Amino acid sequence: MKLSKFKYKLPDELIALHPVPNRDESRLMVVNRATGKIEHKIFKDIIDYFEVDDVMVFNDTKVFPARLYGNKEKTGAEIEVFLLRELNQEQRLWDVLVDPARKIRIGNKLYFGDDDSLVAEVIDNTTSRGRTLRFLYDGSYEEFKKTLYSLGETPLPKFIKREVEPEDSERYQTIFARNEGAVAAPTAGLHFSRELLKRLEIKGTHFSYVTLHVGLGNFRTVDVEDLTKHKMDSEQIIITAKDADIINNGKDKKKKVCAVGTTVMRTLESSVSTYGHVKPYEGWTNKFIFPAYDFQVANCMISNFHLPLSTLLMMVAAFGGYDLVMKAYKTAVKEKYRFGTYGDAMLII
Repeated sequence: MKLSKFKYKLPDELIALHPVPNRDESRLMVVNRATGKIEHKIFKDIIDYFEVDDVMVFNDTKVFPARLYGNKEKTGAEIEVFLLRELNQEQRLWDVLVDPARKIRIGNKLYFGDDDSLVAEVIDNTTSRGRTLRFLYDGSYEEFKKTLYSLGETPLPKFIKREVEPEDSERYQTIFARNEGAVAAPTAGLHFSRELLKRLEIKGTHFSYVTLHVGLGNFRTVDVEDLTKHKMDSEQIIITAKDADIINNGKDKKKKVCAVGTTVMRTLESSVSTYGHVKPYEGWTNKFIFPAYDFQVANCMISNFHLPLSTLLMMVAAFGGYDLVMKAYKTAVKEKYRFGTYGDAMLII
């Protein structure tokens, strides 16, 4: 499968800059793999497609305010620092990306906040833009984390071309977010409201929660035409025994097991036994799913409309079938669906 097969024309005005006022009232395209039928609904209509003992699997990762702006010592040049992950709590070490990277060398100090309340020293280069920072802070770890996060902002993807607004701190987060560690939201989960979850629960749908701490690799451009040569970034995943049991029970009863988002799908496919059962797991995955791929766990999927040439689109095409998914995307452009993080959703059954 070649990269160029995932190119399609997406007008800029179809990339959603803001979420719809109510989470569960974005548009929903329903794509039936067996019949090829495409239906147009509102997201809360999703309840009509689920029955007693069906299972929905959510990603309960929580996004932290990962984007900071600091100033370089002496020159005062503004530097964007994107926090990726904490490496060492005691030493206040963080793995980050810096921009512009050419100005930032080992030994440089960066100052954050109007009063320079936080200082960081560059102690290592990791990639062309990657650096290891040691934050210099005298207070307790709790005080340090509070200070760090107060200086950060919601890490909206770069394709949302606007300033971050106060509502983003709530809306770029699922209502079931619990385990902090993501620098990007699991976007398919953003459409679920408390009311919709309650209605699904009353109907008898079971919920299982897995964790994948979404990294920036989701937005990384693929720069090889031969997809077998692309390497995904590793992301941390957690599946508890209790949540694995809920999924496996649904499978054994031949019920719908719905992966809510590409991150859930990747998590499930990264921890599956030869019998098609999900195993409890805590570790890392760099699994890259593209057509053709034989899915072992989920038999339905919810996903947003992804940008051209993205690894997320490749996974959706693997699940829904390349021809049908590309036809659905063409329909979505024609019908002016909203694309990207704050855009509309697709249910593949």
